[in-house]
Parts: sequence; structure tokens; C-alpha cells
Amino acid sequence: MSAAELPKKRHILLRIDAFIDSTVWHTGFRLAEWWEDITIFFRRFRVRGWKRVVFELLGEGMTWGTVGAVLLLALALPAFQETKGNWLAQSDFAVTFLDRYGNEIGHRGIIHEDSVPVDELPDTLVKAVLATEDRRFFDHWGIDFLGLTRAMTVNARAGGVVQGGSTLTQQLAKNLFLSNERTFERKIKEAFLSVWLECNLSKKEILRLYLDRAYMGGGTFGAAAASQFYFGKAITDINLAESAMLAGLFKAPARYAPHVNLPAARARANEVLTNLVQGGLMTEGQVVAARLHPASVVDRAEVTAPDFFLDWAFDEVQRIAAPFAQHSLIVRTTIDMGLQQAAEDAIESSLRQYGESYRVGQGALVMIENGGAVRAMVGGRDYGESQFNRATKALRQPGSSFKAYTYAAAMEKGMTPETTISDAPITWGRWSPQNYGRSFSGKVTLLSAIARSINTVPVRLAKETLGIPRIVELAKAFGVETPIRPDKTIPLGTSELTVMDQATGYAVFPAGGMQARRHGLSQILNYDGDVLYDFNRDAPPAQRVLSEKATASMNYMLTQIPIIGTARKAALDNGVVAGGKTGTTQSYRDAWFVGFTGDYTAAVWFGNDDYTSTNNMTGGSLPAIAFKRLMDYAETGIDHRPIPGIAPPPPAPSKKDKPPVVAKTDENALPPLVRPRMLSGDVTRLLKSLGTRFETTPPLENPASVPGKVASAAPDPARDAASN
Repeated sequence: MSAAELPKKRHILLRIDAFIDSTVWHTGFRLAEWWEDITIFFRRFRVRGWKRVVFELLGEGMTWGTVGAVLLLALALPAFQETKGNWLAQSDFAVTFLDRYGNEIGHRGIIHEDSVPVDELPDTLVKAVLATEDRRFFDHWGIDFLGLTRAMTVNARAGGVVQGGSTLTQQLAKNLFLSNERTFERKIKEAFLSVWLECNLSKKEILRLYLDRAYMGGGTFGAAAASQFYFGKAITDINLAESAMLAGLFKAPARYAPHVNLPAARARANEVLTNLVQGGLMTEGQVVAARLHPASVVDRAEVTAPDFFLDWAFDEVQRIAAPFAQHSLIVRTTIDMGLQQAAEDAIESSLRQYGESYRVGQGALVMIENGGAVRAMVGGRDYGESQFNRATKALRQPGSSFKAYTYAAAMEKGMTPETTISDAPITWGRWSPQNYGRSFSGKVTLLSAIARSINTVPVRLAKETLGIPRIVELAKAFGVETPIRPDKTIPLGTSELTVMDQATGYAVFPAGGMQARRHGLSQILNYDGDVLYDFNRDAPPAQRVLSEKATASMNYMLTQIPIIGTARKAALDNGVVAGGKTGTTQSYRDAWFVGFTGDYTAAVWFGNDDYTSTNNMTGGSLPAIAFKRLMDYAETGIDHRPIPGIAPPPPAPSKKDKPPVVAKTDENALPPLVRPRMLSGDVTRLLKSLGTRFETTPPLENPASVPGKVASAAPDPARDAASN
């Protein structure tokens, strides 16, 4: 560049700089003028004195109202996710369930013809339901704030819950979309969904759905089915006394079911009649006849249907049979009613004896036979009080019972029960796990670590050897279906699972490292007898998920825990070998024992629905006791299969060599179950072999229909008689 061009370029740059400066200054000046004009304009509306206070309050209200609207939207979105799909369409499945032996055990599904329009229902039934469940049903919009305030006042005076504040619409929202789990999340969803139902359905539609979907005791759903079951008549033919008895069932169908406790049902019906009078729907003169002549019911034995299992099995039927043309089905399930009764007894007896001292109110259990068949399921203490299935739907932290997957991954990597590892303080990021006793033991074997449920060892394995993804991958391969958070605290069981998940996962160990193939349905048939689905025919074969060597090592370690570890109360009688692992979560909220024999696997959980802490209950206490009670019954009178990799124990001494055992009695304990006499193992195998032969043998040919064959002479009764 020449010397003459430099001043020219400098002059251009100065002009650009001056333009920018002047433009910025003028822009700022104009904005200031504009802002001053706006300020002067709005000064005309400035208020002072008491008016200013009002406007300040309105301004704050708008601000907080906006914040509240955003918060409500955030809370409402999860609730409205529940309404996806064709939720209003009634299921067209009508299923009759059989147990493993072909005995009828229950029904599920709503037959469309059984649903009666509200206008055709007896006026006495509609009034009785509204007077008892929701007197202001036609006046509120899903949530009855006046009724809620009244209920809170009554409960405060009584010092407990004596009156509910939920509207009929809220109860329907829970029945359609939610569970009975007692959490704030569920209550928030229930409130939003009740308003949503009011916006999308008429009052009559809401009432009809409520009467069709509610559980009414005795394995019945809906008022129409309950009328047939209890009174043997159509719902359109019931009188006032019978209407009052049905209306009384909505609160607690198990407690007031007339076929179980007729005096309690009649007392509850009398309360319903009082509600009719107090609500102004009837006069005392109109109900006095129903008081003097209460309803009588059909004489039925107490129904012991496995309702939690049937709910789960019905979901499985709908999943498998969705493509089938026919939806009126007969389903043979895997449930064994003898084992089911023993499982229910194990949970109920444990809660009766120790529930108050441990401050625990609920339990759940799943039992799987080696091969994957679900033989028993307990989803809660009382199906009539709560239909929420804690065995398949409740997500609870498994605690140390999850450690089995970490140790299984270690065995698969080549470690053995005698491999030593350091039990010393360890820090992972900002997390420093502690042992139960706040002490450390130095060098320990893996067998000692799992038996004593040491926390630092599985964490050290995960951090230094295995990695979290490998543990999560193995748990999924074992059959855990609940999504697992890939968190560094996973080795200690912080990611929530279901009881069904744990039973499925542990069933891999007695299966020799093969997938458990958990299932509750053996066959699905139509009413013509055609087999539409057969598990043995249609289910994919089991895949190996753990090597034989690793399985043998795990079985050795797990069978030592009831002997030298934290599960000594789970050790079985009669020399039957059992293995398993205890689990206890923070603040003693959940207690687990997941164990197995060569024949069965069972996962047992105890805790509280509201997540409150128990009284220092561990997995080695109540869950282990319930496991032992169930397995002692299940292992009686059968040929015991050995646990893979574990030598069978020596034969037990004969009964004449055994000293008599005097059982401890407890006034709260249920009487021990006695397993009925069963066929011997040899006879059972022979019958199974004959059944297989009958199924596989080709049909006999008719010689007359085959060319070239001469039919034998037709039978002659006279000739046969003469020859004899």
C-alpha cells in the first residue's frame, strides 16, 4: 500500500467510527425519550392511599397465579398421560380361569350385556349409593370442597379417619386409571383425573361406570354381578333392603360381604338407610320396613378366589389373546390352590403375630416352581380393602437382596466364593457407603461378604472390576423387567423393583443358570375346546444367562446364608436345602427375603403402603419366617430336586427315630396347614408319561376307509354272548 493511500483509509475508518458512535447515542436518546413518554403517560393512572394497596395485592396475585398455573400444568401432565388410548371402551374379554388341575377359580372381564343403564336401575339403589358415597354428586365438579371440609372436621373431632372426603368421581378415577397405593402422587393424579372425567362424561355415564367397575366382594365386580351372586336375582328386581346392602359394600367389600359376615352386612345396610333419611332422599317411614326385614342372601360357601393372581393373569390374557378373533375364553393357569392358601397363610400369620410389634401393615409374595410356573401370589393383606397388587405393581427398593446380581456378575468374571477382597472404607465420587455395624473387617472372602451382607464389597466390585452397566445388563437378562437406574448405588439395591421381578431373577439359580420363563398361563382355549395358546408350544425356549460354574458358585454361597448368614430363620426343616438373600432398606422401610429350594423360588416383602418406617424390621426376621412357613409346607410329601451344584443332604431319619416336636403356640397365629396326601413321585411320573403318550399317539384308522384294507366283521352281540 502506498503512502498516499494510508491517510485515505484512516479517514474512512474514522467516518465509520463516528457513524457508529452517533447512531448508538441517538438510539439511546430516542429510547430514553420514549421511556419518559411512557412513564409520564402511566403517571396518570398512579394510585395512592388504600387504592395502591388493592392494586399491589392484585399484582402479587397475578404473579403468584401465573406461578400456580405453571405448577398445576406440571402436576396435571402426568395425570393426563393415564388417559391415553381408548380408555372408555369396555374390555370385550370374558374369561373363565381354571387352576393347574382344571378346577374353576374365578372370572374376569365385563360382559356388555350385564351393564344396565342408570335409567333402568332401581331408584332405591341409586339413592342408597349417592346417600352413602357422595350426596352432592350432582352439585360438584369432580371435587367436593364442602364435603372435604366436612370430612376433615369430623375426622379431627374423632381423632382418626371416620369419614372419607373422596367424591364418587374421584373413586371412579382411581378404579379406571390408578391404584390404591397411598401416595401424594396418586392423590394429585386422582384430583386432576376426576375433573377431567367431569369434563368428558355426563353424570349418568360416571355413575354407570362406577357401578360397573367397583369391586363388590366375593370375586364380583359391578353391582349387577353382585346382585346375582348375593341375591340370585337381576339388579333391576332388588328391593330397598337389598339396595342398601349393596350400597354398603362399596366402603369395604371384604368386611361387609354378606356371604362372609351377614350380621356385619346387615348392620352396614342399616347405616345406609340412616344415610338416606339424613340426606333427605327418603323419610323414616319409607325405610322402616327395610329395617325390620333386612335382606337375605343366597347360601354360599366363602369364596377364596386368588384375586390378586387373577388380576395379573387377566392382564396377561389380554396381552397374549389380543390378536385372537374370540375373546370369550377359558384359561388354564399355573396356580396351585394348596400352595396359594399356604402363601396367604404365611403372610397373614406373620402379620398377625408380629405386625404390631414391627409396626408393619402389608406384605406380598410370589412363588415360582422350577420351570417358571407361578404357583402362588399374594398382592396384599386384604383384596377387599385394597385391590392394588403389591406383588406386581408396587416398586420398592430391594436393598441387599439385589446384591445377588452383583456377585453373580463377579462369579461369571471368574471369581470364586474363596476370592478375597478388602472390606475397607471406599468413596465413589461424593458417596461413601457404610456397613450395617459401622465397622470394617479388612480382607474377607466373597462368601463371608455375602453371608454377612457387607456393603463395601459389592460396591468395590462394581467400581473396580465389574462396572454398573454389566450388573444392570445381567439383572435384565435374569428377568427383571422394571427399568433399573444405572446409578453407582445400584449394588446396594437402591433402584426400585417388584416382588415379581425378584422372584423371577432368583429362579435362575435353581434352574441351573437358565432363564426362569416366568408364566401364569398354561393354555388358552375357546368354548369349542380349541387350544389357541399353549405355553409349552408357543413360548420361546429358555436361554442360558449364567454359566454352570458361576451358577454352582452362587448356589453354594446363597445356601450358606440360612446357615451362617443373615437368614437363619429361613432354614427349612426335614433336611431340605434352601438358599437366598435378605434385604433391608434405609430407615427400615422395606424388608425382603428372596430364596429358593430345588423345587421352588419365593420372594417375600413386608412394609407399609405409606412408606413409613417399620420398627427395625430386617429381611432376616419377618420375611424369612414367612418364607420358612411356606416352604416347609410346599416341600412336604414330594420328591426333592437338588439345587444345581449342591450335593443333596443325607436322607432324613424316619419318623419313629425322631423325637416328637412340640410347636410353640401363639394366640394370634393361624393354625398350621397340613398338606394333603399326594401321589408318590413314581406314580406321578407314570401318569405324566401316559398322558404324553395319549397326546402324541396318532388317531386309529378305520380300515373300511382305507383302500386295500378289508374291514373286520361287524360286531354281533348275539354271537359274542354265545361265545362267552
